[in-house]
Amino acid sequence: MAYKCVSQKIAQAIDAELMSSSGGFSIDQLMELAGLSVAQAVEKAFDRSKQPNVLVCVGPGNNGGDGLVAARHLFHFGFKPSLYYPKQPEKDLYQRILLQCRNLDIPVYKELEQTSGNIVEQSHIVLDALFGFSFHGEVRDPYKEIIGIFGTTTKPIVSVDIPSGWDVETGPTEHVKFQPDVLVSLTAPKQCLSHFTGKRHFLGGRFVPPALANKFDFEVPAYPGSEQVVEL
Repeated sequence: MAYKCVSQKIAQAIDAELMSSSGGFSIDQLMELAGLSVAQAVEKAFDRSKQPNVLVCVGPGNNGGDGLVAARHLFHFGFKPSLYYPKQPEKDLYQRILLQCRNLDIPVYKELEQTSGNIVEQSHIVLDALFGFSFHGEVRDPYKEIIGIFGTTTKPIVSVDIPSGWDVETGPTEHVKFQPDVLVSLTAPKQCLSHFTGKRHFLGGRFVPPALANKFDFEVPAYPGSEQVVEL
């Protein structure tokens, strides 16, 4: 079944509705559910006994927050996550999730090059949680370097909601053309999905009220059992 993809404007309206007085969700709740969905998708797509090391590349906003939550869950799923977090916002929400990761002894790096070598090359899987559907404009440092590496590395890449640096509606841009191996759409697939040529696509959104889906005219799939993600 082909699921309807939403525009940037609709995606923003859906989030606003979820967190409105009538929606009742907090950003903490949505981030927790999104991060859990991403971690479950990684667990389904990869064999942790063979590929345990996951480098989570964390951006400065909510997409990065989803990545922080995913790292925590991946730790409890038996993976060995580490964080590349070059710009760490002072916002209390992100600091609390980062503290949760530090309390699990998840390594946190601000630089790609360490004395032990390049942290991308030392990983088995790279989780792209840099930028989400609200991003626009050109990618700037310190994120330009890592997104460039996404286009050249042989490590499998998992992107959270959209590939970082893509236009949410038209897909790859002049300067950002990498293709993730796995895409985990959140709430509803975004229009750039039509340009995704990777191997596996998951959707995490088992929190969307049917009335909201009807209002914005998108489908909520049948999630199997107690799963938080479904493969499309």
